[in-house]
Amino acid sequence: MTQPMNQVLSNPITEDDIAHYLGNTPDFFQRHSELLAAVQFTSPHSKRAVSLQERQAEMLREKIKVLEQRIMEMIRNGNENVMLSDRILRWARTLFLANDLAGMPDQIVEEIRGQFSVPQVGIRVWGVATEYAHLPFASGVSEDAVVFASSLAEPFCGLNTGFEAASWLPEAHTVTSLALIPLRSEQSGGGLAPAFGLLVLGSPDAHRFHSGMGTDFLSRIGDLASAALSRLR
Repeated sequence: MTQPMNQVLSNPITEDDIAHYLGNTPDFFQRHSELLAAVQFTSPHSKRAVSLQERQAEMLREKIKVLEQRIMEMIRNGNENVMLSDRILRWARTLFLANDLAGMPDQIVEEIRGQFSVPQVGIRVWGVATEYAHLPFASGVSEDAVVFASSLAEPFCGLNTGFEAASWLPEAHTVTSLALIPLRSEQSGGGLAPAFGLLVLGSPDAHRFHSGMGTDFLSRIGDLASAALSRLR
């Protein structure tokens, strides 16, 4: 009898052993149903002792609350997406109806600022037809900015670290974060066409345009603006 006792003392039962046993013995509580009523837990809310049934009910309420929050977030995101889609459609309509090509870049700037609540918006277009080359939107762009715009495969979002495009904004010194959207024509046969312009959105809020945000919406803005402004070339 001494040897088994020594083995027990040298290999005490752990919580994992108990959990493993209960997990592999589903009829244990059927044989000892009185334990279900006797087991008590400390409630994380009231710090009082509660029964197993009460604790299970609390856990279910917590899960339901988390699911409700997720559903509300999904509904909120859905509503925001619908509103955003409506704004894009309204903006696209104004582009379709525009007849003043020379004033279109400024119109795009004003529409984006108003429709999408962007504090500051700027635009430059190069390689335009001769009759538009003297206008402000077609000047003041360095070769480096042209090369940089063509290198962007998608909109850039992040902190303003001294980008030339930030100087195109009316109050450049207040801009902390920005989005840079290349304007380019579709190119058949794959690959990206060289950019013929750059749209810049700026904000004093460092988190408005950040490197982790999605760029699908900004890409749609770039596609629409590119299609409209291609008539200047």
